[in-house]
Amino acid sequence: MGCGLNFSPDAHSKGIGTAAWKIVESLYPETKVWETCTPYFEKRNIHFYVNKCGFHIVEFFNGLHPDPRDPETGYTEDFEDGGEMFRFEKVMNS
Repeated sequence: MGCGLNFSPDAHSKGIGTAAWKIVESLYPETKVWETCTPYFEKRNIHFYVNKCGFHIVEFFNGLHPDPRDPETGYTEDFEDGGEMFRFEKVMNS
């Protein structure tokens, strides 16, 4: 499942994103592992996923290590303009 949520900068640091993520998790209690990606330069996203939602960085995609599951990132030139990405996972307690 893929989705994107964006919040106004006026709503940042008020716990809205964390609350929304907890609701998503509660809607899918059977999920064993959550996975997401974000560009390397999105520091707020990285902070959110790791420090607020409990994800762990498990991989860094770049020109020397493209995402093997994404045929569009298999080329070095895709990473020249900041196409580098972190992949995160969150393993749920059984």
